[in-house]
Amino acid sequence: MDDFVAWFQHHSGVLDTSMMGITDFPGSGRGAIALRDIPENHTIFTLPRFLTLSTRTSTLPSTFGIEAWRKYKLHKGWVGLILCMMWEEAQGNQGKWITYLASLPTQFDTPMFWSDEELQELQGTAVVDKIGRVEAERDYHEKLVPAIKTRPDLFPSNKIDTWYTLHRYHITGSRILSRSFHVERWEGEVEQDSELVPEEDNNEDAHANTSIGSAMDVDDSGVDDKGVDEAGNDSDSDDEDTEDTSNIAMVPMADLLNARYDSVNAKLFYEKHHLHMVTTKPIKAGEQIFNTYGDLPNSDLLRRYGYVDLVPCPDLKGALGNPQDVVEIRADLILKLVCDDDPNDETHQQRIDWWLDEGGDDVFIVDTEPILPAALISLIRLLLSQEEWEKAREKGRPPKAKFDRQVSRLLRRILEMRLSTYRSPDLEIDEKLLAAESLTLNKRHAVIVRLGEKRILAGALETLCIMDAALSDAGSVGSKGKRRIVSGGLAGGGKSKKARH
Repeated sequence: MDDFVAWFQHHSGVLDTSMMGITDFPGSGRGAIALRDIPENHTIFTLPRFLTLSTRTSTLPSTFGIEAWRKYKLHKGWVGLILCMMWEEAQGNQGKWITYLASLPTQFDTPMFWSDEELQELQGTAVVDKIGRVEAERDYHEKLVPAIKTRPDLFPSNKIDTWYTLHRYHITGSRILSRSFHVERWEGEVEQDSELVPEEDNNEDAHANTSIGSAMDVDDSGVDDKGVDEAGNDSDSDDEDTEDTSNIAMVPMADLLNARYDSVNAKLFYEKHHLHMVTTKPIKAGEQIFNTYGDLPNSDLLRRYGYVDLVPCPDLKGALGNPQDVVEIRADLILKLVCDDDPNDETHQQRIDWWLDEGGDDVFIVDTEPILPAALISLIRLLLSQEEWEKAREKGRPPKAKFDRQVSRLLRRILEMRLSTYRSPDLEIDEKLLAAESLTLNKRHAVIVRLGEKRILAGALETLCIMDAALSDAGSVGSKGKRRIVSGGLAGGGKSKKARH
C-alpha cells in the first residue's frame, strides 16, 4: 500500500501517518488501525474533492459528449460510473486514478459471484431477489457495449476484450456497491457536467441491485452537521426514485475503513473543497478504525459487502446473531392466501390496488422486536372484510390495525407460509450446520442469513401465541379495555415499506 499512500499524498491528500496505519485484519481484510491513542474529533486524513472518482470528476462524459452520453442512457442508473471507472483503469499509467484503482479488490464474496448451487442456499431470504445479475447484464449489453462501439478512438477494439468485458463490469459494479460514498454537490457549486445530472427516471438498474446508493456515511459539517443518506436506507426506498446518481463517488483512503455492528468511531465530513475523516470517539492504539454501513441486516451485508455480522444478542439469550436482521413479507403472499380461501371474490385485487394507490406498503418488515406490523394487520382486515373495504373507500383511509381471531388465523398462516419458503423451516438443522467445520465460506454465510430470518419468524409466531392468549383473556372477561391493549400493544408497531419488484 506504500504506492497508494504516496499517490494519495502526491495528489494533495493529507494522512496523519503517526495516528493511522493500513493493515490486514483476519476475517475482514484490509483496514485502518490506530497506531497510537487517537482523541475524539481528530482528523485522520483529508482529501480534495477532485480526488474523488465520479461521473463529475472523470473526463470521460465530456469527452464522449453530453448528447451522446444521454443518447445511450449513460446518465441513468449506475452504468455511467461503471464505464468511467473501467475507462480510467484502461488508461494505464496515463490515468489519474490508476494507482488507486490498482489498490481495489478484484475478488468478492458477494452472491453476485456465487454459483447457482450456492445461491440455492439463500432460498427464501431477502437476498435472492435483490442480487440483480440479470438486470446488470442487460445494462451491459444494451447500454455500455453499444456506446463504446461508437467511439473506437476512446475504446480501441484491441482493448475491449481486456478492459470492457462483462466480468470486469461485474467487478467494477461490485466495487461501487461495496465502497462508494454519497458526496453531494456543495450548495451553490456549479460543475461542468451539470447537464448530465438525471432529470427523471434515474432509478434504473446498472449493477447488483436497483439501488447501489452510498456505501458509507458522509456528513456535511457545513450544514448543521446533518448526515447524508447511508447505504442502510437505500434498498427499495422511494427516495431512490429521485436520487441523483451523479452524487455517488469513489473516495480514496476513506473506502479502506471497514465496518462492524455498533462499532463506528470515525465519520467522513465534507466541506466545499475537501473531505475529512474525523474520529467520533476516542480510539485506543491497536484498535481498528471503523466507518459505518448503517448497521444493516445480514441479508444486506452479504449482498453488498460479502460478509455478515455476529454479535451476542440479548433476544437470543446470548447466542450470536445480528440485532438488525429482518424478514420481509410481501403483500402478494397475503393476497395469495386470501384468494385461495375465497377464489370467487373478484374484489381482492381491486382492494390491493386501492391500498397501493393510497400509499400503502407492499412489503412488511418483521424484526427482532416482539411486535407485528400494524400496517400488515390493517391490510389483512381490508382483504378479509367486505365491511372494512366499504368503510375504507368511503373514508379514504385503511382500516385500523385491530387484532381479532380472524386476523390471527390468517397471520399464523402467513408466518408459516413465509417460513416454508426456506430450504428447511427447521431452526435446529441450521444450528447444527453452523457447528460443522466443513462448511465453505459462502454456505456458512447463507446459513447465518437464513437462520437469523427464521429465528425472527419463530419469534413472531410466539408473539402471535401471546396475542391469542391475551385475546382469549379479554374475551372471557368481556373487557373492551383489554382488547385495546392487544391491538395497540404487540400489534401496534412494526415496520413496513414500499418495495415493488
